[in-house]
Amino acid sequence: MPLGVGFASPAAGVLAATGALAALRAAGLGAAHSAVEVSVAQAALLTVGQYLAAATADEGAEDEGTEDEERAGPGGPPFTSLDGVRFELETLEADGWQRFWAALGADRRAAARAWRPFQLRYATAVCPLPADLAAATAALPYRHTAALSAECGPTATEVAARPAPESGRAVPWRLTPGGATAGAARPPGPGRGPLDGVTVVEVARRVQGPLAGHVLGLLGARVVRVEPPGGDPLRGVPPMAGPVSARFTALNRHKEVLEADLRSPAGRAAVRGAVAGADVLLHSLAPAKVPALGLDADALTAVRPGLVHVQASGSGAEHGPGLPLGTDYPVQAYSGLAALVTPPGEPVRPSLMTLCDVLGGLVCAQGAVAALEARERTGRAQRVESSLLSAAQLLCRLGGDGSAPSLPVCTDLAELAADPRLAPALERAGCTLVRPPWTFRP
Repeated sequence: MPLGVGFASPAAGVLAATGALAALRAAGLGAAHSAVEVSVAQAALLTVGQYLAAATADEGAEDEGTEDEERAGPGGPPFTSLDGVRFELETLEADGWQRFWAALGADRRAAARAWRPFQLRYATAVCPLPADLAAATAALPYRHTAALSAECGPTATEVAARPAPESGRAVPWRLTPGGATAGAARPPGPGRGPLDGVTVVEVARRVQGPLAGHVLGLLGARVVRVEPPGGDPLRGVPPMAGPVSARFTALNRHKEVLEADLRSPAGRAAVRGAVAGADVLLHSLAPAKVPALGLDADALTAVRPGLVHVQASGSGAEHGPGLPLGTDYPVQAYSGLAALVTPPGEPVRPSLMTLCDVLGGLVCAQGAVAALEARERTGRAQRVESSLLSAAQLLCRLGGDGSAPSLPVCTDLAELAADPRLAPALERAGCTLVRPPWTFRP
């Protein structure tokens, strides 16, 4: 069924531009990089990399949940209010989730049973919730429900019926020059990726930031991932590929790890020490929290002159009432992207594939490479701001007229991974992983 927006082609365009910027930087340093190739098929594989890894893990597909979860039914968000308003609901806290549904008079056991699939929807792209919850939201006007959500903790975001006209800026990231840099970069080694010699410190969780770091690593950068003491808990989320989660592997393989507690002075000092020897700090921390952690660009100027400071956020620098919580589905709802990805004739709903997280990660990486190239060209440090909202607005601007023809689709990713035509783009390490999508030629 044709949709109102494409995804693989814009992703391929972003990756092509990222590769071209990386090659331009490398060529300026004396490396033999003059041609870049990337295909839409390779880009599409990279965008579903975590789902592909989960579907092909040695451990097998993840369990289907408890019997109660299997009986949960299709009542997931967006919900519909008594006055017909469709809205997304988001919260990262179980207590707030329970308070909200209790305030609406929903069955307590149904709300408890729904928490696990609601949280896992970012990884599984399905969200079967008990019909009791949809019935509870349908009993009240949206204004009343939104007030209760604000009081209890979750965030309600009305689903826009269409994208705002000409929403967002033309480039989905903002580049701001800083002070002078210290020292010159060395060219990448023979046969290495164009970002060989670049060190990235990554402070990020979920998908957007880690995918951006992964793309930089695929281009040859050394990526040092900051994780809490004991490691990121997402490492243990099934299905497993050996000792590590398959989804986690898809986004974080080949990264080095620095365990540091950002809540402690010692942990923050350890991260600043890593940044002192790095070219890029990439983070997806809430912008308001960054100065208190001492990781804002101004504070790090003395630690690392010439640093490329990259921020991957939810809503970026935009301000105003009604902005969504900075996670994927509320951003799809708020931006109008949900309206474009909903099949014709169906009620508007966000895609459960994390479109904004994935494209947001790709455009964040693109901004980082553009900043590295600008630093080498101008001798100045750079700051990059990107967001899920700017990625959604990019897709909304590109849009479409709903006339990409309807074609049969593959619904079994394990079957896709076995297609011999895709073998050159894939590799196996406890699960199926996507190789770098670029080919660089001298």
